Amino acid sequence: MSTRFDTKIAVLLRDDLETWQRLNVTAFLVSGFGTRLPEVIGEPYEDADGVPYLPMFRQPVLVFEGTKENLTTAHAKALARALPVALFTGDLFTTGNDTDNRAAVRAVGTAGLDLVGLAVYGPRNAVDKILKGTRMHP
Repeated sequence: MSTRFDTKIAVLLRDDLETWQRLNVTAFLVSGFGTRLPEVIGEPYEDADGVPYLPMFRQPVLVFEGTKENLTTAHAKALARALPVALFTGDLFTTGNDTDNRAAVRAVGTAGLDLVGLAVYGPRNAVDKILKGTRMHP
């Protein structure tokens, strides 16, 4: 049975990333949603033997890809709509910890960010408009 959600969790990756970068960026981007948006998290899991597991998102995470220009446009649209956004810049590939990651982002103005990925959460139709011109990740 498939459920249609009124909201969407989406990741947009720049289309020139290496495979390991795509996976790494996706993991980092979605990690913040559960800490700030409790409504995106489902109930904990448990197997038939009673072993507990962590809860996960209650809905699918859709992954898209696009050009650097697509990311810049999507970022601006998401900010204009005041939707929750996570970002990953090219500078973060050279840092090794959260403190340095935050410093690297803080050092660059919004218009100068070298975006390689972003994640956004919000009403389905708003997220669809933000991602217009991109394509589902293969």
